Amino acid sequence: MAKDDWRLRVELNEGQESLLERLGLVDDDADELADELKDSRLTVTHDDDTVFVYAATSLELERAKAIVQRELGELHATPNAVVSEHWLADEDRWDDEPATDPDEELLAEGYAPWEVRLRASDHRAARELADRLEAEGYGVVRRWDTVIAGCASREDAKALADRLHGEVEPGGELVWEALKGHPFTVVSPF
Repeated sequence: MAKDDWRLRVELNEGQESLLERLGLVDDDADELADELKDSRLTVTHDDDTVFVYAATSLELERAKAIVQRELGELHATPNAVVSEHWLADEDRWDDEPATDPDEELLAEGYAPWEVRLRASDHRAARELADRLEAEGYGVVRRWDTVIAGCASREDAKALADRLHGEVEPGGELVWEALKGHPFTVVSPF
């Protein structure tokens, strides 16, 4: 039976490196805390002032949390946060992180989820159209006499296509290309 991934995130205040020492994450002496966590087969890492304790089940994580909180008490340390997190494999994120919209990810990578392909009469007309669309706030790619304008939704793309007599097509990670002398359009992922 596969186990889930759980993580305890402990955000330390500046100057609380003693917890890192006790976890064996600093080159000083590691005490029984590191041994207790190792005996439980838990992985402990850190990133600057944040400590991560990884476990296979929520029960293991709660046990580790009790150990970490006991040590924090002995150190008279008050962390900024102690957060239990569960890995959401289908969404590729921890459950306390905000869900990302796939369209937002594509836009951040320079791809629009919907595109309008516009053929201009010539190279100069395509350049003028691209400049005008950029001034209107559209992301634009121009290739000789063709302008491709990115849109955030199908509705936006359809409205632009209707206004400028273009063709709406899905954007994102697909490349649409017509091969010279070939009657079919080839769709291929990057």
